Amino acid sequence: MNKEDNLVESVVHNNQSLFQEVLTGTQMLFVAFGALVLMPLLTGLDPNVALCTAGIGTLLFQLVTKRQVPVFLASSFVFIAPIMYSTQTWGIPATMGALAVVGAVYVCFSGLIKARGVGFISKYLPPIVTGPIIMVIGLSLAPVAVHMALGRTGDGAVQLIDHSLALSISLPALLTTLLVSAFSKGFMRLMPILSGIVVGYVLSLYHGIIDFTPVQNAAWFAVPKFTAPEFHWQAIIYMLPIAIAPAIEHIGDILAIGSATGKDYIKKPGLHRTLFGDGIATTAASMLGGPPNTTYSEVTGAVMLTKAFNPRIMTWAACTAIIMAFVGKLGALLHTIPGAVMGGIMMLLFGLIASVGLGSLVKAKVDFDQPRNFIIFAVVLVFGIGGMALNLGGFSIQGISLCAIVAIGLNLLLPKEETKA
Repeated sequence: MNKEDNLVESVVHNNQSLFQEVLTGTQMLFVAFGALVLMPLLTGLDPNVALCTAGIGTLLFQLVTKRQVPVFLASSFVFIAPIMYSTQTWGIPATMGALAVVGAVYVCFSGLIKARGVGFISKYLPPIVTGPIIMVIGLSLAPVAVHMALGRTGDGAVQLIDHSLALSISLPALLTTLLVSAFSKGFMRLMPILSGIVVGYVLSLYHGIIDFTPVQNAAWFAVPKFTAPEFHWQAIIYMLPIAIAPAIEHIGDILAIGSATGKDYIKKPGLHRTLFGDGIATTAASMLGGPPNTTYSEVTGAVMLTKAFNPRIMTWAACTAIIMAFVGKLGALLHTIPGAVMGGIMMLLFGLIASVGLGSLVKAKVDFDQPRNFIIFAVVLVFGIGGMALNLGGFSIQGISLCAIVAIGLNLLLPKEETKA
């Protein structure tokens, strides 16, 4: 009788533990949801595909890292501006092909780290190189955010809704995001973007500018609109330098989650494994038409707050994302979010990306008494924000690609002054 009681108690305990893992995993996905779907909605990709590939990418990451790191993978905001430009210039299939190559670059980075350690990163990609590039990524799309917040299309060519009406939606969405980020406590502080979207959406409903016809017509079950990649060298060359910033960001995320859990993931499973996991997850996502996958800072913050250090929780978060991806009405509902709401969020988002670049310079205590640092910073910002382009025998290079080449080249060529004692 005692054995039977113990068996029943063990089964109940295991079921409770499993239920808690599933519930916590769903909660983690909820934290990431606002930012996760914001990327595809801004770049013209399918949000259901993004959900599916985020789940698949996380499972691949866990496979590579032997399920030792409690992280969820989704797209870094650094990719928003490049993907928007690339899809408008070369189309979604070519953009996916370029992102597949970016994933391969991560894999190469992981091989270099395994062979030579992380020292080579500080030599070729110090903060004076990566900082201005990240700032350009954020600032270059500032006009798009403002246009959308004013009720226009991203390029400002067409006024979609009245200027005053758009501001009455976009500014409260922005203000909500700011207030939740700055003043809320606990779990709510991890969801500023989702909070801003909800407020903007409610205001849009009040003003009657949302059409639910697509939601009504959508099926409950629908296979996401996967897109096969195509490989065009122009798109690939444009996208390659974008791999720099998320690779640096990845190191910071792994250090942060390691600090929270009390484990050194740089050593075990190893930074080369975690970056390799990002690489294959990114390439796998692009093969299906999804945005690139990297370690996700919002979920890292949630892990630190809730002390949910069991990597199996992220397995359930990934499975939940994949299941949600096949709910057709969910994707249709997400597409009803007005551009003005997105514009309000983007005004903060793109500014935050620029702030991350500036913050990396401050944190590294970059010495601007050295003229070389002033030169690199100034040239990269003017080239990037001003839209400098170089045409060499029919070959054109511009934007982030040009900024990265210039920054790395100047850093290697310009002499360093001796530090005074």
